[in-house]
Amino acid sequence: QAQLAESGGGLVQPGGSLRLSCVASGRTFSNYGMGWFRQSPGKEREFVASINYSGRSTHYADSVKGRFTISRDNANNILYLQMNRLKVEDTGVYSCASGQGATVFTTFDAWGQGTQVTVSS
Repeated sequence: QAQLAESGGGLVQPGGSLRLSCVASGRTFSNYGMGWFRQSPGKEREFVASINYSGRSTHYADSVKGRFTISRDNANNILYLQMNRLKVEDTGVYSCASGQGATVFTTFDAWGQGTQVTVSS
């Protein structure tokens, strides 16, 4: 299965932006859908966004739609999450995930360790 390593998290003020990256290995990256999830202490893991194998189809949680953009660079096995107009509620550990299938509706079978995003004044 895929091995995933996230980076790009940090501390940002409300209204700011961050771009997260996830480098994948151990799987033919371009064959699978990918996703971003987040989790804050005491809460369940929450779906954020997903992208199909080619990058031509995307899906977003209502809470981030219009603010976040998921994309992928299949040539370099990198998944991105561009986060704009960040809110305090966006704070959490963001993890990337590799799907079992190729579409935006795939289930996921491999997860990264996560990168911390903190939105605070």
